[in-house]
Parts: sequence; structure tokens; C-alpha cells
Amino acid sequence: MKSKIMIYLLLSVAFASCQAKQETFPTKQEVLDKMVLTNQYFMDKWPDTGKSIITNKERPSNIWTRAVYYEGLMALYSVDPDQTYLDYAISWGENHQWGLRDGITTRNADNQCCGQTYIDLYNIEQDSVRLHDIKASIDSMMVTDKIDDWDWIDAIQMAMPVFAQLTELTGDTAYSERAYDMYMDSKVTQGLWNEEDSLWWRDADFLPPYTEPNGEDCYWSRGNGWVVAALVRVIDILPNDPHRDEYQTTLLKMLEALIPLQREDGFWNCSLHDPNHFGGKETSGTSLFVYGMAWAVNQGLVDEATYKPIIQKAWNAMANEAVHENGFLGYLQGTGKEPKDGQPVTYTSVPDFEDYGLGCYLLAGSEVYKMAE
Repeated sequence: MKSKIMIYLLLSVAFASCQAKQETFPTKQEVLDKMVLTNQYFMDKWPDTGKSIITNKERPSNIWTRAVYYEGLMALYSVDPDQTYLDYAISWGENHQWGLRDGITTRNADNQCCGQTYIDLYNIEQDSVRLHDIKASIDSMMVTDKIDDWDWIDAIQMAMPVFAQLTELTGDTAYSERAYDMYMDSKVTQGLWNEEDSLWWRDADFLPPYTEPNGEDCYWSRGNGWVVAALVRVIDILPNDPHRDEYQTTLLKMLEALIPLQREDGFWNCSLHDPNHFGGKETSGTSLFVYGMAWAVNQGLVDEATYKPIIQKAWNAMANEAVHENGFLGYLQGTGKEPKDGQPVTYTSVPDFEDYGLGCYLLAGSEVYKMAE
């Protein structure tokens, strides 16, 4: 009987401790500890930065999934400048000869995503080989008039920041103007933005009359998260861009629309307007929303009193419920384009690619860290 009472008391203490963590904003050290833990798990699992990724087939490790991870790693490095992180990122670039999947003639935004980190690393050490292939790829697009390449919203995050980086680096606004034209083609010409709901349809497959089982439009969490991240990064890179008002207005409308869609437990569902269609905790979309909200607070663009409790609830939920003791990140939806893809999403389920979810989490952590006391 005593042993049962002792177990009950221990469980009560553990539950109370967990509740306390959920109800307070994390300290800088607590945020950093989670970022370091999850990142170390990944680096230990992938010591060879050039090793191919094998799922249903073999792919080089400079594809978009790994590139998003390195975006997150560079965000971690920005708040915790550990040489180990920098060396790991440089090793990745070197192992791929600073190249792009499918070469410099590719127009595919997924293939160009690695360029974000290549350019970041070039800005740290101006070795021309780091810049050559990604600039050549974008330049090959610039000599054409084609602007309809981004026909899925993920592409906005994968490539738009690269165009902004090249403008920042070279002073040539032709890059950022082309990015604006491509972005507006996705938003307006292709009609992927719904002004009424202030959210994006993932691609043309989800435009009306397509609906979720409950009759609502299909707004995929991570897809909208990609746009949030893209707008944050572009504004951050080019704060004085002439199109900043468009980007910032759209971002703030999205963030406001996301507030009532947050789950009671702090996460967001895969399907933003149909919580019963593969509903449940999901870390990647939640991370990207936290990234955008925390950045907007840090920039003084939104009311902190409104957004801080939302950010606190979401970050604490991920930190305490998704992060395993060894650093593995749970509740990550696998690759796909809609709520039903990449299922099941559970605490222990391993997605087909573990890298991009961690990248999203590290991006979020880098901005929550700046908010923390």
C-alpha cells in the first residue's frame, strides 16, 4: 500500500512540475537546452554530412529537407556560436561541392533551398566556390521572363529568401524584384491566397470546390508555416525592400488568423480548418507559426500581450511533450502536401525525413530565445 502511495505522490509531483513549466515563459537557458539537445541527437545520428538519404529511394543530402535543417542550424548558431555547428554546416557544403541537386540549370525551388545556407556561409567567409552554383542557378532564371515556377506554396520558403540574399549581397535589386513578381504570381495569378481566411491553399489541387470532410477549405498547417517562414526571412534580410508592406501585411494577417486555430494543448493541427481530419499534435507547422509570431514580437510588429501567451503555450507544449529525453523530436508529420500525408503522427512515430522538422523547431527556438528573460 505504501508503495502505491509513493508512486502516486511521485506522479503528482511530476504532473505539477510539468504544469508549472507549461504556465511560465521559458528562460533563455531552457530554450537553448532544448535546441542543443535536439540538434545534438541529429548530428550524432548523421555524422557524415554527405551521406545520402534513403527512404523509398536514395536522394542526395542537399535536398530541401536537409536544407531546411541547416537553416535551423544557422539560426541556432546565431544565438549559440559554437564552432561545431559552423564546421558541420561547412562540411555539408563541401561534401556537395556547394552544388545543387540537378545542377545549376534547375529552376526547382526545392533544389535551390540549400543556397540559403551556402550564402550564409559565404557571408561568414567569402570563398567564391560557396556562392558560385546557387548564384548561377538563380541567374539562369533571371535571363528568362518566366515567373510561374512557384505553383506550390512550399516553394516560397525554399527559394524566395535566396533571391533576397542575392540582392543584399550584390546590391542588385533585380533579384528581389523577380522574387516579388514570382511571389505575386503564386498569390494572385495562381490564386493560392484566400483573403477571406488569410491563409493559403497549398496548390491548385486544393482550390475550391475542394473541401475537407467537414466542408471547410483545406489549409495545410505546414504549408502555411512555410509561407510564414519565407516572409519572416525576406523581411529580415531586406528590411527596406520596397515591397515590405505587402510582405508584412500578409504575414500579420496570417498570424492573426492562426490565433483562434491553436489547439487547447498548444499545438496546431495538420488541417487548420478541420480539426477532426487527421487531427492531433503536429510539431513542424506549430514550430513555423511560433517562429513567425516570436519574430513579430521581437520586431515590435504585434502586441506582445496578445501573442506572448500563445507562443508560451506552443513552445512549452513542444518542449515538454514532443522532445524526447535523447533529443528525438516527436509529433512530426512526414513529407507530403496535405493533412492525410505522412501519417501517423505520434510521439514515437519516425517521419520519412527527420531533418526539416528539426530545422523548423530550431528556427522557432532562435526567436523564442530572444524573447526569453
